[in-house]
Amino acid sequence: MRYFLTPFLLCFLIQGAVADIYKFEDAEGRTLLTNIPSSGKGMMLKKRFRFSYAKPHSGGRAPILKVLKDRIRKYKPFIMQAARETGLDTDLIHAVILAESAYDPKAVSPKGAMGLMQLMPATARRFHVNDAFDPAQNIRGGTEYLKLLMERFGNDIELATAAYNAGEGAVEKYGRSIPPYKETRLYVRKVKDFMQQGMVAFN
Repeated sequence: MRYFLTPFLLCFLIQGAVADIYKFEDAEGRTLLTNIPSSGKGMMLKKRFRFSYAKPHSGGRAPILKVLKDRIRKYKPFIMQAARETGLDTDLIHAVILAESAYDPKAVSPKGAMGLMQLMPATARRFHVNDAFDPAQNIRGGTEYLKLLMERFGNDIELATAAYNAGEGAVEKYGRSIPPYKETRLYVRKVKDFMQQGMVAFN
């Protein structure tokens, strides 16, 4: 199935705005993603999304859409392999990477987290990642950690991603609930939004 975006929607995504996005399909099976509620004759509305394209957790500006899509294509095979090995949903892995680094393998956060899945040095050592800036190693280690968190918190995506952001101890400290940290709550919401709107971000 082919996707195409209206120029106005591209502007929204590149600038990091929040927008309603509509998915339309024509008689030939082509899909239109647009912020315009009505798309003309021959187009059937399939779904409405709310999409926000913001800067990654590691800081800095989010890349333009073309750069982002090129990165996604480049690292998608590693993500697919990690999903097969761990049994995790590929959209969850994509969403975490998008939120963490916007697919930048050289990203470094102000706190020292590294690479695509923003591994802290201790986490990298824990999962035998020798080079956190190597995409294959980083995705493998980050996905194994995410799998561990999913198992620890009963496959609850909100708790697992909260723990990925704030640490396992923080989730336990607050009674196995999302810690009352603004950053963590926004992070969990962002990951869930990216998962729900994965066809926009990951295709």
